[in-house]
Amino acid sequence: MYSSAIIEETVVRLLREAECRLPPDVRRALENALSQETEEVPRSQLLVILDNVRKAAERSVPMCQDTGVPVFFVRGRYDVRIEEAIRRAVYRATEEIPLRPNTVDPVSRGNSGDNLGPGMPPVHFEPTDEDHLDIAVLPKGAGSENWSALKMLNPSEGVDGIRRFVIDCVVGAGSRPCPPTVVGVGVGGTADMAIALSKKALLRPLGSSNPDPELREIEGALHQQLNSLGLGPMGLGGRTTVLGVLMEKANCHTASLPVAVSLNCWAARKAFARVHPDGRVRFSQEGFR
Repeated sequence: MYSSAIIEETVVRLLREAECRLPPDVRRALENALSQETEEVPRSQLLVILDNVRKAAERSVPMCQDTGVPVFFVRGRYDVRIEEAIRRAVYRATEEIPLRPNTVDPVSRGNSGDNLGPGMPPVHFEPTDEDHLDIAVLPKGAGSENWSALKMLNPSEGVDGIRRFVIDCVVGAGSRPCPPTVVGVGVGGTADMAIALSKKALLRPLGSSNPDPELREIEGALHQQLNSLGLGPMGLGGRTTVLGVLMEKANCHTASLPVAVSLNCWAARKAFARVHPDGRVRFSQEGFR
C-alpha cells in the first residue's frame, strides 16, 4: 500500500529535521522564557541556547551532541514493511546526518555503531482505517530519558497524588535533564501504557489545550507550580523551569492508578510526516496535519 522507499526517505528527512531544527512551538516557548527573565544568569543561559538553535539550523547539524534514541509513533494501517523501512532509515541517518551511535547491548555494552539492535528503534504503532500513514519521531537523549519515572499510585491518592509525583520527579531531576524541560505525563492504562503515553504527550504542541478539561486544569496547575520552584534554565535559577506540562490518559484497572513522567530537555526535538498512498508526503514540526 505504501512505498517502502518513500517511507525510508521520509524518515531520513524527519530525523534530519528533528535533530537540526528546533520545532517552532519550542523555539517560541524559549523566546517567551527569555522575555520574562530579568536576572543575568538565566538570561545568559537562554541566549546561549537560542544561539545554538540558530546555528544548528543554519548549518544543518544536530543541535546537541547527544542525538538520542529515535522513538517513533506511527498511525495507520499496519504493514511489517513500515518498520523495516524505518530501520533502514535509522541506519542511513546515522551515517548521513550523522547521528551519534548511542544504542548498546545492555549487558555487554557492545555498540553496533548503527543505532539498531534488538528492540531498536522503538516503534509505537496505532492501527487505524485511514488511507494515509502518520509518522512522528521523538529523539530522546539520555540526559532527560534517565529521569523517566513510573509510580503505581493508590487510587485514593487521586489528583493530589499525581501532582505530588510529577513535582517530585522534576525536583529530583534538578539540573541534570538540562532545563527548561518539557514534562510529559501519562496517567492510567497499565504500567507500560502509562510510560508510552508520557512519551506520546511530548509530541503535542506546547501551549495547546488539552481536550479533557480535568487534564487541562492539572496541566496548568503543574506548569505554574513547577515554574515557581526557581530551578530555572540549566538549574542556575530563574523563572522558567519547565516550558510546558503535557498529559495523556487511558482507562485503568479499578485498583490501579499508574502515573509515568517523561522529561524532554530544552532541545525538545520532534518532527512529523503524513504519507499518502499515491506517494505525496507532507512534513510538519508541530503535529500531524
